[in-house]
Amino acid sequence: MRLRCAVLDDFQRVATEIADWSPVADDVDVVSFDTHFGDEDALAAALAGFDIVVTLRERVAFPASLIARLPRLRLIVASGMRNSVIDYAAAEAHGVTVCGTASSSAPPVELTWALILGLARGIAREGNGLREGGPWQQTVGADLHGRRLGLLGLGKIGSRVAAVGLAFGMRVSAWSRNLTRERADEVDVELAPSKEALLRDADFVSVHLALGDRTRGLLGPAELALLKPTAYLINTSRAAIVDQDALLAALHEGRIAGAGVDVFDTEPLPAGHPMRTAPRLLATPHLGYVSQANYATYYGQAVEAIRAHLDGSPVRRLPVAPAPDAQAVPTRSDSAGRS
Repeated sequence: MRLRCAVLDDFQRVATEIADWSPVADDVDVVSFDTHFGDEDALAAALAGFDIVVTLRERVAFPASLIARLPRLRLIVASGMRNSVIDYAAAEAHGVTVCGTASSSAPPVELTWALILGLARGIAREGNGLREGGPWQQTVGADLHGRRLGLLGLGKIGSRVAAVGLAFGMRVSAWSRNLTRERADEVDVELAPSKEALLRDADFVSVHLALGDRTRGLLGPAELALLKPTAYLINTSRAAIVDQDALLAALHEGRIAGAGVDVFDTEPLPAGHPMRTAPRLLATPHLGYVSQANYATYYGQAVEAIRAHLDGSPVRRLPVAPAPDAQAVPTRSDSAGRS
């Protein structure tokens, strides 16, 4: 009997085109879903007839309750090699293999800088004004050269963001709980004496930490109050690291110059969510990992994982052992039920 594979959240409808699925074509029927299933009942109904599920990052949670409702399910392939929203014990108990794929840190680095530059030079406002017949020049751009870039996290992504900042002639400092001076020296950045000092001194603060017990809510009202009124906050990491209500208040009250955000507490973002209309906010719909090369890797290696599963030799099985310092190896995704 042919197996059935569901590809979730294929919003751009590219999953079956950007990779070669021919290695499994004789054994598997692939169905791509371009809409998000927002609750467990809808997800369970949609996936009831599938043996294999391909899911992007941590956008869709697979708790024990959902896995128990999918008796045909035998394989989950999640992009990336870390996933905190799959119940691995439940998967094992129900005979479900979980595999991952490689993932490049380059795309989130590039999006981080797109947000920084977009904020600094008012790109969205100026571009929209030009197209809509608005005033010629509305903003005075913020300089990067000579300004301080503060990085929360100096792992794979943070260190690459730092390199670009240095190329722009910025003064770059970094902080995380386990960051050492030796590591900071390796990438030619200053080690901030504390989180508070970094926030007070920086003109641009960019978050590049993994989400965990020590980083959830790391930037709350007190921390955001330390930022200069001319400072910008960028978060392409995980929404829950920044208190969302506190950030919205700071934006509405003009206590910071602006924020660039790619991750949200709920994804996809509901139509009436206050993040959609907040002032001083440049927001993108979790595009950090969304690039042609990354998608080719995700879906290409998903095909490899399916073929290997069919051949009885699973590859890149999850979970993998956690890094010794979770803050030093940042990931690109955020909440349960979305990325």
